[in-house]
Amino acid sequence: MIRFLQQENNRLVKALFVVIIAAASISMVVYLIPGLMGLGAAGSDTYAVVYPHWYSRFLSSGDEISLQKVQQATTLRIQQQYPQYAGNPMIEQIIEPQVGQQMVQQKILLIEAQKLGIEVTDEDVRRLLHTGGYAEVLYPNGKFIGDDAYRNLIAQRMQMTVADFESQLKDQIAVDRLRDLVSAGTSVSEKEVSDAYIKSNTKIKFDYAVISSDDVRKSINPTDAELQDFFKKNAARYATAVPEQRSITYFAFTADQVPGGAPQVSQQEIEAYYNAHKSEYQVPEQARSRHILISVKDGADAKTDAAAKAKAEEVLKQLEAGGSWKDLAKKYSDDPGSKDTGGELGFAQRGRMVPAFDAAIFSQKIGDIKIVKSQFGYHVVQVEERQAAHTQPLNEVLPTIQATLIRDKSAEAQKNYAQTLTSEANKNGMQKTAEAHHLQLVTTPPVGQQGVISALPDSTGVLSKAFAAKVGGPAESAQTGEGYAIFEVASIEKAHAPTFAEWKSHILEDYRNEKLPALLAQKTAAMANEAKNLNDLAKAAKDAGATVKTSDLVSPTGQVPDFGAVGQVAPEIFQMSPGNISGPINAGRTGVVVKLLDKQQPTAEEVKQNLDQTRDQLLNQRRGEAFSIFADKVIHEYQSKGLVRVNPKAAKSPLGGQ
Repeated sequence: MIRFLQQENNRLVKALFVVIIAAASISMVVYLIPGLMGLGAAGSDTYAVVYPHWYSRFLSSGDEISLQKVQQATTLRIQQQYPQYAGNPMIEQIIEPQVGQQMVQQKILLIEAQKLGIEVTDEDVRRLLHTGGYAEVLYPNGKFIGDDAYRNLIAQRMQMTVADFESQLKDQIAVDRLRDLVSAGTSVSEKEVSDAYIKSNTKIKFDYAVISSDDVRKSINPTDAELQDFFKKNAARYATAVPEQRSITYFAFTADQVPGGAPQVSQQEIEAYYNAHKSEYQVPEQARSRHILISVKDGADAKTDAAAKAKAEEVLKQLEAGGSWKDLAKKYSDDPGSKDTGGELGFAQRGRMVPAFDAAIFSQKIGDIKIVKSQFGYHVVQVEERQAAHTQPLNEVLPTIQATLIRDKSAEAQKNYAQTLTSEANKNGMQKTAEAHHLQLVTTPPVGQQGVISALPDSTGVLSKAFAAKVGGPAESAQTGEGYAIFEVASIEKAHAPTFAEWKSHILEDYRNEKLPALLAQKTAAMANEAKNLNDLAKAAKDAGATVKTSDLVSPTGQVPDFGAVGQVAPEIFQMSPGNISGPINAGRTGVVVKLLDKQQPTAEEVKQNLDQTRDQLLNQRRGEAFSIFADKVIHEYQSKGLVRVNPKAAKSPLGGQ
């Protein structure tokens, strides 16, 4: 269908390419359905099957969701949302069941859309690709980037074919139309709109007395008798409070104690490594540029946008007249990261900058200065240098390769030496082996699995293996950060209950933690009652040992120190009148009592001016809620009727599918 994508030109739209990725996911409510997993399944490459009708199960005419598709979507989501965990099998096992269930839910909604006669054509997809973030990427300056560039872009960014990408867009459009159909009757009254705007834009200022949980905790000072009684009543809690500990006998060596000395590498080995790893030394195409940013918000009114553009044009004139980049960037640029360095951005690979800027620095003539518009505003841009993609020559990377080979050889030599010593220890005993190699044999005092062997740079490997071994078991080896340790378990102290005396400090902390919430609530309630009775927050706070503070004018989303998000912690105070004193407020780590000082609500004119925007927001919220109810009902119906079959072998998760 891409042939007719070139038939229409559109203006550049302010959005990042990430919009494409976001939009490619079906914009629907996300559920994790209890009991969805483990309902039976089809083939090994099938993640799930969704049956449109009850009789579809007998006709084997269900819609399959392949395991490969789920895995691809999982990989893409991790790369987008958690790039630091890309390739981590544990993270993949956690995310995959969520992605799989969402794809099942999407399939159910698509079947419902089809039953309701909702159809999506290639023309619908074409129109979508001419709007929003799609248009800026695929039609820069109104011109289609071409079939090959489009295909490569989707392959690189989305890791899929154009056909699959456009199929996902069709699914997105279908579900969007289903949502529109389901929520078409949703409406909001003028009063609801007005009330919503007033509620979200009301601001208050208040005095608040704060009782700190830390202060209350310090006041909880039980007697030994009370602590002993607490210790006895919670005997089960402390039955294994002292964790298992083990004494470990070991000797260790460092890299410089390995026989044979420091490893050497030959030129032949370096060249062989370089030839085998040439792909790692490929430098992609990159451009070095500088800019001066005149910031203007995406979606700003025409007057504001025009003023920013005029300012950028004035900066351009000054630069073309010989003005200093350093001086002008410092004076005009709204980019804090580059304004003090003459706007220098250094080298950037293709695709790393926002689309409009990226297109400019890889097409603009070197040395020319031009204005580029992005969602951040107007950039006055100069391309200073471009480098074609190339492979670094051997002489550039030789020191790195040499260090890598020496490190690898050293690691291999240490590993082999550790294996030799471990075999000797199992044959001749730890003591004789240590003496034969002039190494010191040490037996540690009892240490827990999360403890530390102070003489070793890193004892985590030793302790991890030691707590899986047995007393009298064979010697083992583990890395220590500077070499290896060869060890065996000398003795084991099982987890057990402590005596009162040795655990007293822990018992005191537990006692305080248990008593704290009720005592904090009690003190806050007493302070609130006194403040109301005396109509004097300051006096009540002083008597309670609390601190009185004053907030700024804050909206329901505002944050106040020692209080938190006002609208979440205590929404009721927005209903109070100035001069009123609140009841006790639980703010987590503090107890709070408020006296309202000022309350500012939007004027009738402000409400009127913002009615349309508020109506749209409220209506979208209501439509979303209506669609959520519909989707929840439909998904539950498919589940209860057995119209979803998930392959339990394909849908595995360390978290049990949740």
